[in-house]
Order: sequence, then C-alpha cells, then structure tokens
Amino acid sequence: MRTESVSNQSIAITRKTNSAGLKLSIAQIAPLYESVPPRLYGGTERIVHYLTEELVHRGHHVTLFASGDSRTSATLVPGYPRSLRLAGLCADGPALHQPMISEVYEQAADFDIIHSHVEYWPLAMARLVATPTISTMHSRLDTESQRTIFSHFLQQPVVSVSDAQRAHLPDLNWLGTVHHGLPPDLLRFNPGPGKYLAFLGRIAPEKRPDLAIAIARRAGMPLKIAAKISEDDRPYFESVIKPMLDGPEVEYVGEVNEQEKSEFLGNAIALVFPIDWPEPFGLVMIEALACGTPVIARPCGSVPEIVRDGETGFLRAEFDDLVDAVHRAETLSRATCRADFERRFTVATMADKYEEIFKLALRCDGIRQPVNFNLMTGK
Repeated sequence: MRTESVSNQSIAITRKTNSAGLKLSIAQIAPLYESVPPRLYGGTERIVHYLTEELVHRGHHVTLFASGDSRTSATLVPGYPRSLRLAGLCADGPALHQPMISEVYEQAADFDIIHSHVEYWPLAMARLVATPTISTMHSRLDTESQRTIFSHFLQQPVVSVSDAQRAHLPDLNWLGTVHHGLPPDLLRFNPGPGKYLAFLGRIAPEKRPDLAIAIARRAGMPLKIAAKISEDDRPYFESVIKPMLDGPEVEYVGEVNEQEKSEFLGNAIALVFPIDWPEPFGLVMIEALACGTPVIARPCGSVPEIVRDGETGFLRAEFDDLVDAVHRAETLSRATCRADFERRFTVATMADKYEEIFKLALRCDGIRQPVNFNLMTGK
C-alpha cells in the first residue's frame, strides 16, 4: 500500500550525517539549458544558484551537477560543457541530461541527499539507490502527460514551489512547499515614484505580453518589455507581439541581466503580470517586490500566494479591472512591498525550509529496501 510521506513509509533510508545532523553532503542537479547562475533569463537555474551558495555558506558540502560554464562555490561537475541554449542544443535537452543524471546516481553513495531540479527525469534511478532523492518541481503539473508519468512514482519525495502547483497532483508524496527566495541585497529598493509599467519574463502566449500592451495603452501609460524570445515562441512574437510594437509608448528592450534588473524593475510604477496559465511560482513577482514595485496580476496559479491583494499589488481577472488597477498602483506602499519580500522570500527562508525537508527525508535509519509497487495501478 502506498504511503503518504517519507516519515512513515516502509522504505528505510541510510543516514550518513554527523551526530548533529546539520552538515550534509548534498548533490544538486540543475537543468543544463542555462548556466548556474544564468547570464540572462533562467528562473530555475537562478534559484539553484542562490540555494547552492547559501547551503555552502551554512557549511554543507554541495556538489553541483550543471553546465560547464556555471560559476559556483560548490564542487562543480559539468553535465555538458556549455549551457544548451547558448549552444543551440535545446531540442536535444532530454537526451543530453541523461549522462549527467546517470553520473549522479553512480556516485549516490557519496551523498546524504540528492536534490533534483530536473523534474521527473531522475525518479526511475532514485528508486534504486539508498540515498534519498528530493525532487523540486519547477514546472506546471496540470497536463495529462504529467499525470501519466507521475502515477508511476507516487512514493518518491517531491517538493512544490507553490501550493497551487501541487493541487493538480495531490496524491504525490509531497514533503512540503518551498517558495523561491532571493539574496536580500541582490536587488535595490527604490522608494519611487515609478516612470512606466514593466513586463519582465518570456514572450509566450501564456505570459500574455499582448494583454500587458493592451492594458498599458488603455491606461495611457508607457510600457517597457524586457523578455526572452525562445525559438518555440518566435512565431508568436513575429505574428502577434511585433505588430503591437508600433508606437513610442511601448518599448521592447530585450533580455536584461541581474545588474540591469534593479533599474528596470525599480523604476517601474508596477510590474504587469497578466498571465493566462497555472503559473507554478513566478520569480519575477518577488524580484519586483524586492525593488519595492507592486504587482498587477491576474489571479492564476501561484499568484494569490505571492501577491497580497491591496497591499503588495492588485489581483484582477478582467481587462477593465486590470486597467483600473494600474492607475491605483501608486497608492500602494513600496516600503510594504519590500518588507513583504524580506519577510517571506529571502534565500535564507528558502534554505531553512529545505534543510527541514532534508532532515525529514533522513529521519529513518537503515537500508532502503526494494519497493513492492504496481507500476500500472500506483498501489
């Protein structure tokens, strides 16, 4: 019979930590699509970087499996010489991750915890070793293919980045939800006032940059768009967004790096985040809050967990209400936005929660035994 958490399941786990249980040997598996940290866009890789550096700072021995152009104070094991997007190899990503994942599990006995950020790819190997794997899910989980895949791995410990994300697969072995966190000094607080509306992220249909443009135009306010355009989304940009960039009030500035992000977000009246999909987290929202910039968003996915309606932004579903909200953005306290970031979304808070989850996974002593588990029924 399937159990619901690591603490009470019949699979015992070898514990290799010291007597205090504080200093762990941790393998972090990062996606290869971007370097760690990414040079420009790359939410998951950025979070892996912040978490890895904080864990090293706390005295853990961390081995980072990532692209060879990554920069880290952990021990770096290159999974591929360059990040796949820069190498033009994103289409080969699923295949190119497999040698790296195999190398992690060949060394599994050297680690107390394997912490995966590459979705479901390691789960089959995770069942075959004594070292527990904790898999943080960074992507959407609401598709039929996701339900089919995860039905085979219901006992494997997983972590969500929002409560909304896990709602689509409630029967998984969720150990907890850990919201993303950033270093407190990464982005500068700007007390304002702002000069324009900002859109930051990806040019993609589900992110609704077209709606952001329409909102800004109806409100009579300038909009700056800083966003990545992937090859998959290039047709959408060319057919839908590019024709909308025909006036001085809307400016597309391309991708921005960390140094440019403080100025871009900090000088904004508000971040416009009119998404149309079950956003698992939305890192840009807490980046805006760190700068003191309120968020105007549609209440999809994780958004109501991140933005406090009427305090750090406005959550509105309808177009006219979103237009009204951007007019009201300057009534919100930018100091309150920054304070909420410092209270809820720092890297220290994130690392505290992951340490508790690691301890939960290591609570049982002994040797992991084979699982009596029906792959078809999940029982």
